[in-house]
Amino acid sequence: MTDHDNAYEGLVDEDSHGQWAFGTSFDDPLAGVDTTVPDDVDLAALAAYCLMLGDDALVSSQRLAQWSTRAPELEEEVALANVGLDLLGQARLLLARAAAADSSVVPWISETSPVPAEDALAFFRVEADFRNVRLVEFENGDFAASMVRLLVFATFRLAVFTRLRDSRDPVLAAVAAKGVKELTYHRDYAARWVVTLGCGTAESRRRVTTALTRVWPYVDELFRPTTEEIELAHVSVGVDPRTVREEFDSVVDQVFHAAELEVPRVGSVGTVGGRGGRHGLHTESMGLLLAEMQSVARAHPEGVW
Repeated sequence: MTDHDNAYEGLVDEDSHGQWAFGTSFDDPLAGVDTTVPDDVDLAALAAYCLMLGDDALVSSQRLAQWSTRAPELEEEVALANVGLDLLGQARLLLARAAAADSSVVPWISETSPVPAEDALAFFRVEADFRNVRLVEFENGDFAASMVRLLVFATFRLAVFTRLRDSRDPVLAAVAAKGVKELTYHRDYAARWVVTLGCGTAESRRRVTTALTRVWPYVDELFRPTTEEIELAHVSVGVDPRTVREEFDSVVDQVFHAAELEVPRVGSVGTVGGRGGRHGLHTESMGLLLAEMQSVARAHPEGVW
């Protein structure tokens, strides 16, 4: 067989002994990107912040992937898969940035390991080391619950990323510039479905109302700043989440008005000693999610093909 007839030719890296079996790609996601960190930026804080944003996207992407073969229609299955892939791409860049800023965040792997840093962070960290908000981790529920969660998450993240386009960190600014376009679609897609369900049948309205009651206790956690978020906001690198609450509420109010829905009167999910998802304290769903996401990589650590 000649080279141009070999469908697998492009998958082989002639310069290495093998490819890691479970990763997202074989190229450095930050190749060609200016990764210079301003002198007044604390590298550990930057790494922690990138882990927060990256973990939010990674875990949300995993939940969306679980809709494959289960969505109400083929068109929605494709849409949800595309949203998940967008978030996975954001996660990869942000986790790679975290590792580049502070290599101590990367789980231990051998010096000769083929595992890229961003994949080590995804597949070999333990639950307590993940920094995502709890909103993204609990079970999908029905389609209405996933749409309400996606609306909340995308609205919040879009507001943050819109401001991150002006970050003094060139990587965060680049990720945000691309992410804004993706997140605008995510938010609008979810908003259209929330309106459709709210103004649809009695059953669809019941389901979306139930979804709101389930999702809303996790909203306030989005706006509780960590010390890293506050510190990086002061040096124009990160965003203090409290500054986007007004925009978030305005967008949600517009959607709910069109959907003839109201913000539910429910309490907020609690913390333990002030600790929540950003500090590694997660719901009981998180361990099961990670077990599914990490199982093959952990069964065959550093496996190559």
